[in-house]
Amino acid sequence: MKVGKRMSVIEVKHVTKDYGQGRGIFDVSFEIKKGEVFGFLGPNGAGKTTTIRHLMGFIQPDEGELYINGKDTWKSTALIKHDVGYLPGELAFPDYMTGDQFIEFMAEERHISDMSRTEELKKLFELDTSEEIKEMSLGDKRKLAVVTAFMHNPKILILDEPTSGLDPVMQERFIEFILNEKADGKTILLSSHIFSEVDATCDRIAIIKDGMVVSMIEADQLKRNTHKAFKIEFSSFEDYEKFLGKTAFAIPIKRPNQNQVKMNLTDEKMQQLFTELSEVNVNFISEIKFTLEDYFMDFYDRKKSVSDGEENLQYGIY
Repeated sequence: MKVGKRMSVIEVKHVTKDYGQGRGIFDVSFEIKKGEVFGFLGPNGAGKTTTIRHLMGFIQPDEGELYINGKDTWKSTALIKHDVGYLPGELAFPDYMTGDQFIEFMAEERHISDMSRTEELKKLFELDTSEEIKEMSLGDKRKLAVVTAFMHNPKILILDEPTSGLDPVMQERFIEFILNEKADGKTILLSSHIFSEVDATCDRIAIIKDGMVVSMIEADQLKRNTHKAFKIEFSSFEDYEKFLGKTAFAIPIKRPNQNQVKMNLTDEKMQQLFTELSEVNVNFISEIKFTLEDYFMDFYDRKKSVSDGEENLQYGIY
């Protein structure tokens, strides 16, 4: 999806919050266009929640600026909250309330009189709000947080690990819900460490590592990748050696104990590969799909620069 020249709804500009000993976020910058779903991908402790808490106006940055709809998030926190549906990663509810009482409280806070959307959300996520919150399971507490985050039908959604605590069925239902919200033109920041939900929903993805954004990529770029990676296993060590002795291809990974090689090539080179393989005995050849997880792990498994990551996206990694 090309984001073009649409207005930036969320802007994070060179934000730093240094807690010492390498903890915090450092010179973080990105922007999210109107109607875009932006993935913020990284493991726990990478800086995702700290960045989001800055966006919500909970923390003042040491350096840099953050804006939602052109409003400074630190100076205009109260105004911004009316525009945003916020789903925190760590849930905190008043234990003395039932789910119904909490929903009623949030409706009064947001001046909501029409509860039809709330009822639709409760039905969608199969949530019983009659019991006391302290008696709810983690999954039901997460559902309650989802309902109250979306009940006022906000145009901007900021979601921090939104499916944490949900079972697989509800995780899939939540992804479908986000896709429907996206189709409705919502602007969404989705912070997660779950590749499948980011891959299924996001237009662009930022990878954060040790408090720094180390890569930014369009999701379509992964899907359009024309370079492929293959694993080939030969029938014998003799076939393995014969292929290596004659091939015109570069072979980056060789596994003689398994009679296997791994290699990269484009569609145009496929015929040449099969011509070479016709001269030896092969047990199997399999394509290795290049995924968001591959791209992500390239930054976390190795000391990689952004340019290294872009090169591996071009040529395929595994």
